[in-house]
Amino acid sequence: MLKKIYVEITNICNLNCSFCVQSKHKKKSMSLNEFHHILKQVAPLTEEICLHVTGEPLIHPDFLEILHLCQQMQVSVQLTTNGLLLSRFEKELLESTAIRQINFSIQAYMDNYADNKLEEYLLPILDFIKKGSNVRPELYFNLRLWNQGDKDDGNTEVFKIVEKYFNIIIKREVDVGGIKSKRLWNRLYLHFDSRFEWPSVDGTCLGSEGRCKGLIDHIGILADGTVIPCCLDMNGVMSLGNCLEEPLENILKSNRANLMRQGFNQEVLVEKLCQRCSYIRRFSNKLKKRLKG
Repeated sequence: MLKKIYVEITNICNLNCSFCVQSKHKKKSMSLNEFHHILKQVAPLTEEICLHVTGEPLIHPDFLEILHLCQQMQVSVQLTTNGLLLSRFEKELLESTAIRQINFSIQAYMDNYADNKLEEYLLPILDFIKKGSNVRPELYFNLRLWNQGDKDDGNTEVFKIVEKYFNIIIKREVDVGGIKSKRLWNRLYLHFDSRFEWPSVDGTCLGSEGRCKGLIDHIGILADGTVIPCCLDMNGVMSLGNCLEEPLENILKSNRANLMRQGFNQEVLVEKLCQRCSYIRRFSNKLKKRLKG
């Protein structure tokens, strides 16, 4: 049983963020039949699905049908969006019992429209959150600011707008190495993180020690059906197979998957991409002790 499975319903996006590496895969949106085939396989294996690896899920031409299928099969959905197309689906998003959490990538807007008025973008999102909290009090919302450490990140303006809207005070101290979330109002949170680099097999080897939560609590499925062990393998470098061609359950029992899983449990990185990924340092007990020493 996995905590979550990332299902990339489309790798097409309506923004061009500096922190997103362009996928080498052909631009594609899953057909409704392909998604249904995948959903039937992932439903027994996970608590929830995230409709994202790369791409903007709300841009998918069959998004509402995808949401309906998730609701029919009682699969919880975590949605990550830049929010630019929010008004197109406001009613359906608020009424769908499939959606458990909605994440808004606020830093994506600021990265693309630094000269625009932030209020014009942010206020409709805050209105949506307030409506959502009234309609479905159990719904979680995250405002993501994954730009800690950047110069002129623009977050001060975000704080001011949110504070004024909800009549609250946000503590400015952030420790991305510790607690990353701040609860603001009801089930609305600000979620902080530092900007990370997408790993590349052409990058510098950082060593063979470390662990990851890939294959332990999550996997990913790209828009073409490629199964990946980690949500950062956007190009399918560590492809375990294709669940449109063979059963996902068999793919997760493959020799490559087993070797990676055993390696992570022993804090050994067996794949070249993992050895070049800085993100794994967050989960390695050995590396943490070494850095402290």
